[in-house]
Amino acid sequence: MAQFGYGGEILKTDLTQGDIIKLPTDDDSERFLGGRGIAAKLYWDMVPSKARAFDAENCLIFATGPVTGFPRFASCRCQVCGKSPAMEPECFSYANVGGRWGIYLKYAGYDGLAIQGKSDRPVYLYIDNDTVEMRDASHLWGKTAFDTCDSLRTELGKRVGVMAIGPAAENLVAFATMLTDEGGSVSSGLGSVMGSKRLKAIVTVGDKRPVAAEPERLRHLADHVSKVIKIPSGSFPWVIPGRTTAKACYGCGIGCVRHTYKAEDGRYYKSHCQPQDAYRRPAEKYYGGWNEVVLYAERLFDGYGLETCVMQAMIDWLDSCHEEGILGDEQTGLPLAKIGSAEFIEALTRMVTFREGFGDLLARGTLKAAEAIGGRPKELAQYPIYTRASEARDYDPRMLLHHALILATEPRRSISALHEAPHMLWGWLDWKRTSHSDIRSHPGYRGWGGIDQASRTEVGYLTTDLFREIAQSRWGSAAAADYTTYEGKALASKKIQDRTHAKESIILCDPQWPIMYSDATDDFKGDPTLESQIVSAVTGRELDETGLSRIGERIFNLIRAIQVRHGWEGRKGDRLLDHLHDEPLESVFFDPDCLVPDGDGNITSRKGAVVERDEFEKMKSEYYELRGWDVVSGLLTKAGLNSLELSDIAGDLLKKGLLR
Repeated sequence: MAQFGYGGEILKTDLTQGDIIKLPTDDDSERFLGGRGIAAKLYWDMVPSKARAFDAENCLIFATGPVTGFPRFASCRCQVCGKSPAMEPECFSYANVGGRWGIYLKYAGYDGLAIQGKSDRPVYLYIDNDTVEMRDASHLWGKTAFDTCDSLRTELGKRVGVMAIGPAAENLVAFATMLTDEGGSVSSGLGSVMGSKRLKAIVTVGDKRPVAAEPERLRHLADHVSKVIKIPSGSFPWVIPGRTTAKACYGCGIGCVRHTYKAEDGRYYKSHCQPQDAYRRPAEKYYGGWNEVVLYAERLFDGYGLETCVMQAMIDWLDSCHEEGILGDEQTGLPLAKIGSAEFIEALTRMVTFREGFGDLLARGTLKAAEAIGGRPKELAQYPIYTRASEARDYDPRMLLHHALILATEPRRSISALHEAPHMLWGWLDWKRTSHSDIRSHPGYRGWGGIDQASRTEVGYLTTDLFREIAQSRWGSAAAADYTTYEGKALASKKIQDRTHAKESIILCDPQWPIMYSDATDDFKGDPTLESQIVSAVTGRELDETGLSRIGERIFNLIRAIQVRHGWEGRKGDRLLDHLHDEPLESVFFDPDCLVPDGDGNITSRKGAVVERDEFEKMKSEYYELRGWDVVSGLLTKAGLNSLELSDIAGDLLKKGLLR
């Protein structure tokens, strides 16, 4: 019998042998909750340490959380994990995707899907309740992800959810993606892992809806959430008046600033945040303003299956190399003088996807391509990038010191973790830039209900004192509200990561959670207990905020154990790219002036700042102590793992000499 909140089973398939088996979810749900936690434990149990990303032994894991499938919480999410080829060295990585696909996997009765082996021909996996079949996909091989989703929904009916890969994943482009039929994208190179297994798509459908332990309590919590969470207002580049329309993910219940639009082919596509930003600046520069090629580029990326965050940085790098005269059309076969045009983006996406000529080098990722070329191109490659996965620089640690350790200890940009510090910053700047020092003195203030909608456009409410109170509560110290010093950032990083790993296991949507502050609560501090209350109402397992963070800490340490077992070099591996230490900060995408609060609550600028190497190493030592790791090596300790109920993990590391 399924537990409250869970489908009850994990589905395991071997594409080489054709085997399909089912395991009970409750073996791991108490310790690891769901989502990223259960996915990491499955990976630990199933994948040998020497397995490479494209080896049959590598396991591609899809996992929902206990709240997946319950509407009104922005919990229509699925976590995807496996060893990725996108970074050097290859390592375990993760991605998060919304839409109906994960919900339908849960409705079929499964909390997770683990796929090993390799098929000898293109196949797709069909999951409909107890019916699980590997079906021929030869007619789909070579199609774009969009066309694959449309073909399967035409063939099988509109009631199904589809996750598919495009030609880039088939051709093992290191940063290839997967795409759902609603446009949700799975990043971090995991699409190419799916392609290596010759698995073109996964279809899910079912009618086994999960049951909550306390449905009435859950309903009241949903009502409360709808009041506390507010959809951001303002101007966003991807919101195009008269062209795009707000469209929440399937089953969200809250909404956000995600938009869609109808293209000339009659299909609806997403227009949202970073994916749309991937080609916006080059296009606006080339055409002298907005041009539809921005949307066209996003469709090309998603259809072929190319990660937009990597493509954005790659384009910036090629542009810099061309401007300095060190790469041209002759060496690359690309019309570099036309970067920003439709002609250029068509040529680039085609060459990378099909690994034609210079595109074969680019298909390894920008950092690896630059390393192979060497010289000045290698130097220039660092500047638009800030992770070992060649992802575009956005929430720069030179401005946001909270991010230095997060970026150094995780395989990719953990966007869920990286949003906390800037979101708090923006709220404080909104208040600071107004003439009102305290929202309570504003004529629009109406007691605990906050401030009327008209007045909210005039004044912020995240005062310096409130900012410090929230930092003390959520990040461990008021010092974390001072963005100019290293003080308090190690503890803040740990708390953010623990909270994020719990959130990615529940699973809840990144833009809406956690609720750091809200004008709908009388103290404006949001409600940090909501996540644990929701999990408790769904599962019947009473958790508080501390207990939920403890689960997140356990999951983070399990993933650290995975990375170390697979070759992560402990303290030596916890590093930033050199330019973040050596090159002064010039600007960030959301603020050319790099404005932050100092210790006195004044606005100051981080322009010209670097992450100082000595301070970074001190911060690492403090962080390791907080984590219970060995300070010298950065390795896990037996005592630390035992305290987190991970003694089974400790035993394996001890045998391999990887435990202190």
